[in-house]
Amino acid sequence: MKFRPLGDRVVVKRVQEDVKTAGGIIIPDTAQEKPQEGEVTAVGPGARDEKGDRIAPEVKVGDRILFGKWSGTEVKVDGQDLLIMKESDIMGVLEGAKSSTKKAA
Repeated sequence: MKFRPLGDRVVVKRVQEDVKTAGGIIIPDTAQEKPQEGEVTAVGPGARDEKGDRIAPEVKVGDRILFGKWSGTEVKVDGQDLLIMKESDIMGVLEGAKSSTKKAA
């Protein structure tokens, strides 16, 4: 199943952080905070302005982003945990971050 967000919605897959501290202590899943970093997997066509014209989204598929701790709605699509949020919930794009999405050569 393929999911296509509407309007200015963005689908984000959380990026898992290291489960070990710098000192080598392993942090159990129950004690970990959910990461506030993710990768954009789908982007809607954009919001509409007062005249009805589309406002193009600033993020694109593959961008690594930072978002608020309580941003978005958690959903499960094809067994994969995803977040759906408005583009305005995104705090910024991490420039130079490696995407896990493979690009065709």
